[in-house]
Amino acid sequence: MKLILSFVAAFMFFFQSDLETLRNSYANANDSSTNTRNFIDTAAKQSGSDPVTLGYKAAAKIMEAKVSKNNRKSLVKTGATSLESIIKSNPNNAELRLIRLSVQENIPKIVGYRGSLKDDKAFILNNYSKQNTALKNYIKKFAMQSKTITATEKATLK
Repeated sequence: MKLILSFVAAFMFFFQSDLETLRNSYANANDSSTNTRNFIDTAAKQSGSDPVTLGYKAAAKIMEAKVSKNNRKSLVKTGATSLESIIKSNPNNAELRLIRLSVQENIPKIVGYRGSLKDDKAFILNNYSKQNTALKNYIKKFAMQSKTITATEKATLK
């Protein structure tokens, strides 16, 4: 029995560290082209098929258009379609909503992929208290640099 519990704990720790790696890499991806490429590489190396990992992989596809010279429109369309599909299947996942909010907040307006900013912001703010500590910290970190979340709304994130 102890062996089984140890195995489960090790598996969860391994998965969590992959998620933390993705989160950290994603948080820094917009800082430079090098960081964008690092995030794309980090996402590509992830073998997980859980919705959050797939969401980060979709975001990586969209961000690939930022550093690619070819097929930029196709990369954005493929990534956005994938992200929308994942969120449609998991509409109550705050981290997926945060990923989409950050993508839409940072993508050029001319692309036209900005339709969920208000809905995602409202969902994240309304469901913030229900999240685990790690995700709350991640949301707070994002909110502090967000252009979409107001100062008053940022103050409500405790």
